Amino acid sequence: MNDTTGGSVSRQHKDRSTSGTSGPITVKTVAEQAYEILRERILVGELAEGTALRQAALAAELGVSRIPIREALRQLEAEGLVTFRPHVGASVSSLSLPEIKELFSLRALIETDVLGRAVGRLAPEDLERAEDVLEIFEEAFARGDVAAWGTLNWEFHSALYSVALQPVTMNVMEILHRQAERYTRALLALTHWGSSSMAEHRQLLDLVRGEDGRGAQDLLRRHILVAGESLVSFLRDHRSGTKVE
Repeated sequence: MNDTTGGSVSRQHKDRSTSGTSGPITVKTVAEQAYEILRERILVGELAEGTALRQAALAAELGVSRIPIREALRQLEAEGLVTFRPHVGASVSSLSLPEIKELFSLRALIETDVLGRAVGRLAPEDLERAEDVLEIFEEAFARGDVAAWGTLNWEFHSALYSVALQPVTMNVMEILHRQAERYTRALLALTHWGSSSMAEHRQLLDLVRGEDGRGAQDLLRRHILVAGESLVSFLRDHRSGTKVE
């Protein structure tokens, strides 16, 4: 697929350009395809923390010009996945353990506030949407589809928050979710933490459906903070080379 940036993503990396057999056709730009490829490589650890991201080399590998690569890297920088340094260039960003703890503390603070604003305002169709996402989420978890976890986790949480009508805050929360996703993928793949997390999602939906705002906020706060603590503990062992059971 060609575009005005002067290249095409090579066949082995090319995404499907339609979203299915029905509905509107969505054609992705080369920059969007490059972004998705590089983002997935970062999330699965193929591009490890600190890896230099040479635009010329990436452009040659994907069969595109450097312009869409530069656009993709800037988008990844906005998500906190890539860092640009003067006279050095781009590299895969790395969060320290205190920064990861801070990230989850921020999530707990912001998301519990937004959930409190949303409880009682969710219409039946909003709750049905959250239920549908949760069922897909549970199916993906049961079959070990860790790659789908981050997207579905955000879709579930955002389904509960959207009626709070806080669009700027929603953008901030999504960025925080995306920054944590590469680490939580490893946690899910290598530990048993995900089972309790999935059960808490179901409990959270029940509390929201019952309009128990205080109960829902308390559960959500624990859910996020315990996830952060589990992740920090996991990464402390993982980064020190200790085997995690």
